[in-house]
Amino acid sequence: MAKTLELIFETAAGKDVTLSVEEPREDISPQELNAGMQTIITQNIFEVEGSAFAKAKAARLVERNVTDYPL
Repeated sequence: MAKTLELIFETAAGKDVTLSVEEPREDISPQELNAGMQTIITQNIFEVEGSAFAKAKAARLVERNVTDYPL
């Protein structure tokens, strides 16, 4: 089962942006997520269409099952 951590931000222009992290640590806490997202915002690491990340909106863990069928 593949796991992806999605970090959802809002830019200064009001657009939602999602950063995905493949195979995240299992024991990450909400406090660590918040601190990491705030660091991304504070250090102005990313921009989307010229607009910096302004707000941490959400974080979620997505689990996905893939079944390959022989053809």
